Amino acid sequence: MPEGHTLFALARDLHEAFAGTTPEVTSPQGKFTEGAALLSGHELLRATSRGKHLFVEFADDRWLHVHLGLIGSFTVDSHEWTAEVPAVGQVRLRLRTDQHIADLRGPTLCEVATPEQVDTVLDRLGPDPLRPDSDPDAAWARISRSSRTIGELLMDQAVLAGVGNVYRSEVLFRHRLSPFTEGRMLRPASWRLIWDDLERLMPLGVTTGRIVTVEDQVLEVEAALGRGEVPRLTERSSAVYRRAGMPCPACGSKVRTRVVAGRNLFWCGRCQRRR
Repeated sequence: MPEGHTLFALARDLHEAFAGTTPEVTSPQGKFTEGAALLSGHELLRATSRGKHLFVEFADDRWLHVHLGLIGSFTVDSHEWTAEVPAVGQVRLRLRTDQHIADLRGPTLCEVATPEQVDTVLDRLGPDPLRPDSDPDAAWARISRSSRTIGELLMDQAVLAGVGNVYRSEVLFRHRLSPFTEGRMLRPASWRLIWDDLERLMPLGVTTGRIVTVEDQVLEVEAALGRGEVPRLTERSSAVYRRAGMPCPACGSKVRTRVVAGRNLFWCGRCQRRR
């Protein structure tokens, strides 16, 4: 499932391509024809994200609300479109101007929403580490009272918006924190380590289009950005994610895996013991 950095980058790309325009909105697949008709011909004001949810605001209090789910994608292409462009695959929604086309495929959710409905969704989401207005104390208030494990809580979008399975596994390993520590037993300093690291790592995902969590690659990307360069990573790597049975890069023990909150969690049983 796309994690929060993917939606943040998508909102940025949609905003840059369509804000201030009046795109034609269609549903080549035919499953969103009525919704597309409600949006087409209205000025697109802005595109934003919160966690794994995408919100596109149109004039006259009309919003497009999208959740990509497990297999969804939303591509934004620029070109001088002078003729009809055939839809490739099952395109649920298409935004089109003379310069850009954006195609949405396979989302879990695609709906036209009112401002009140958007507020309802936002109210039930936790803070997003990518948004400057987010308050980590709001997440901590839930975590510190919970008997659920931190491995579960990090996947709960009502606690923390945008974090998925990769960031969960990797951030807990980076700080040698046991994923099975109950939230109420987690130390405040440990929570700040998690939050501060997500604030550091997730923007790198926005910039590179990839989840970057291994420290040498993190430093490489940060150094490139500091020089004003576009970071180029030749391969995606992780410390524990999808490395079950392989040696832990820190201690050599076998990386373990277990389904937690519906997804395969990966951790090192030797390194990740502390609360």
